[in-house]
Amino acid sequence: MRIRKATEAEISSCVELYEVARGYMRANGNHVQWTGGYPSLETARHDFEQGHLYVCEEDGSLLACFTFFLGPDPAYARIEDGAWINDDPYWVMRRIAVGVQGRGVGSFCLHWIKEQCDNARADTHELNAAMQAVFVKCGFARCGTIYTAEGSPRVAYQYVATEARLAS
Repeated sequence: MRIRKATEAEISSCVELYEVARGYMRANGNHVQWTGGYPSLETARHDFEQGHLYVCEEDGSLLACFTFFLGPDPAYARIEDGAWINDDPYWVMRRIAVGVQGRGVGSFCLHWIKEQCDNARADTHELNAAMQAVFVKCGFARCGTIYTAEGSPRVAYQYVATEARLAS
């Protein structure tokens, strides 16, 4: 597996991955996240145009996509029921969609993110138990609750590299 920036031709494939991920959420009890056509083709196109859309591929097949960019992110300005680990500059991971379950693709993506930066934030819906488990497995700490622009609560996570990693 490898991760790289998406190409324009892959935008529609990313939308298909969103649909697969949406179906997985619904099948696992999460009927409230990614509703109303979100994320959409327009969302994927905007992420691509900003240079923030990434894909995970293997042997020419797209396994996942996600958005990754340097913050700050307005949604992370306020956190409740906890606190961020630090207020240092951070990267943001959003809209991860995995098309193949049980192969560690989500973990692979999060480990790649950890290789790219020393400070990252992400969030997911409280009903998205699978994503929460991947965050914890990959060393992201649960920090509290943030709210989307629409006012929906999300469980917030942060990864901060350890001093040992920074020294190596």
